[in-house]
Amino acid sequence: MEFKDLEIFQIVAEKGTITEAAKEFNYVQSNITSRIQKLETELNTPLFNRHRRGMSLTPEGKKLLTYSKKILLLTDQMKKAIQSNEEPSGKLEIGTVETLIHLPKILSSYIKKYKNVDLSLITGVTETLAEDVLNHKLDGAFVIESDFHPDLVSHEVFQEKLVLISDMRPSTLEELKEEPFLCFSKGCGYRARLEAWYKDQNITPQKMMEFGTLETILQSVAMGLGVTFVPESSVSHMEQSGLIQCHKLPDQYSKFKIVFIRRTDTYLTSTIEKFIETLETNKHVQWNHFV
Repeated sequence: MEFKDLEIFQIVAEKGTITEAAKEFNYVQSNITSRIQKLETELNTPLFNRHRRGMSLTPEGKKLLTYSKKILLLTDQMKKAIQSNEEPSGKLEIGTVETLIHLPKILSSYIKKYKNVDLSLITGVTETLAEDVLNHKLDGAFVIESDFHPDLVSHEVFQEKLVLISDMRPSTLEELKEEPFLCFSKGCGYRARLEAWYKDQNITPQKMMEFGTLETILQSVAMGLGVTFVPESSVSHMEQSGLIQCHKLPDQYSKFKIVFIRRTDTYLTSTIEKFIETLETNKHVQWNHFV
């Protein structure tokens, strides 16, 4: 059994057709078919159900998929451990809540020092990013501190405070309870904080409106569409310009930490190790940020 056979098996299982798997590897279809047949012969069991729409895993195929993922992951970590050197290089995929304003300063500091690293940044909500790190889709992520899975370790980056914001119409906190709540999708840590406050106050928001970007949320609040819950530093410029007003909530809902999370059991390459060192060096720098 070859590692390449397992890679091909995984792609066929993911794509569901020989045709799509052949495109992925830039192979002819007959090559993919023969590799799968070879694997089935070696294991003496069918791994796929063949049908008009493509291929689906048999119960035995599902078992193999679980093991093959572990085998290929360990193989990748083994290569990294053996080939590792003092100079960081290769791909580094980092996730972040949307968006940490001063994160570019940290990234710039890192990339200028380690020019052979190909760093990519993916945005999302805390819950989704944590799952992606847990499932090895990301090397790490900047998220809101939470009760993470035991396989994740966190490094504190900075502390911040959330505020409820509304437009400039005179209003009390009681009156704002009736306003629509503008937020990101489920899984956003800031949304969870405000929902906890609503619950403890026995408030049922009249309307919840989900948006894809922070900029849209902030502009909608300024136009009087509703309220939202954001880091105080991220809207200080809008407050000073007279576009919105901030309302403080108790510390148990408003105080939070941004942390960098990674898996505890993955090999700590020099690339990620130096990235964490960069974070620690800049730990005391206060970041203004968005989520």
